Amino acid sequence: MKIISYLCPYFRQIMISKARIKQIHGLERKKNRLVEGLFVAEGPKLVGELLAVMKPVYVAATETWLEENGRGLTGSIDVVSDEELQRASLLQHPQSVLALFPIPHPEAKLPEVARQELCLALDGVQDPGNLGTIVRLADWFGIRHVFCSTDCADIFNPKATQATMGALSHVGIHYIDLVAELRQTQAPIYGTLLDGENIYEQRLSENGVIVMGNEGRGMTPEAAALVSHRLLIPPYPANRPTVESLNVAIATAIVCSIFRSPRSS
Repeated sequence: MKIISYLCPYFRQIMISKARIKQIHGLERKKNRLVEGLFVAEGPKLVGELLAVMKPVYVAATETWLEENGRGLTGSIDVVSDEELQRASLLQHPQSVLALFPIPHPEAKLPEVARQELCLALDGVQDPGNLGTIVRLADWFGIRHVFCSTDCADIFNPKATQATMGALSHVGIHYIDLVAELRQTQAPIYGTLLDGENIYEQRLSENGVIVMGNEGRGMTPEAAALVSHRLLIPPYPANRPTVESLNVAIATAIVCSIFRSPRSS
C-alpha cells in the first residue's frame, strides 16, 4: 500500500485496534455517546457532508477514499482494506469510510426561531429511521432547525444519522421541553390532526412551527392543545375507506411541500 504523505502525523496503516473497534461498537448505545460526546458516521456521502462543517476525531478509510478526499484531514487516521473496515463498521455493507465526530450542540430557542422562519417540532417521534428522514426533509425544504421533545429518538443513533444522508451538516437539532417552549411561542403553531382543516385550502405563513406527532399516538394532548392552526391531510377521495394514518416522515414531506408551495404564502 502506498504511503499517503500529506496525512497528519497520527497516520497509521492497515489495522484498526481492538480498543478502537470496541469504542465504535459502543457508540451504538446512547449512554456511551453521551459519555464520549461522539457519534459514528459512515459512507462517502454522509462523511463528506459532515467534513464540510465538522472536524472528525478519527477516520478509518480505504486508500482510494483517502487519496480522493483525505487532504487536510487531522486527527487519528487508519488506512484500511474493505475487509478491515467490515470489522469496525456498524453497517451490513461498509462504504469506504467510517468517522467519529464530536456531537454538536447548536443553540436556538423555538419561540425565537418560529418568529423569524419556519421550523419543525417533533413530539415523541421514536423511530430512528423516521427521525433521520425528517431531518433530511427539513434540509431539502430549507428548514434550518428541528426541535425534538426529550422522548424523541436520538438523532445520533447510527440508524438516524445514516438516514439524514448528511443533512446534519445543515440542520440544527435541539432537544427541549417541547410543551414549555410551545407555550412561549407567539408565532403560528401548525399541527396535523384528524379534526383539522384541509391543508390544501389553507393560507400558510412563511414563519412558525410545524408540530408532528408520534408514529402511533400522534401528538400528546398537551402539545395538541397549543396548536393554533389545526391541519388535515385528507385522503382521496374523502369518503373512501383507507388506512388509518400516514407514516410520520411521509406526512412531514407532504406538509413541508405544501408550505413551500407558492400559493401557501
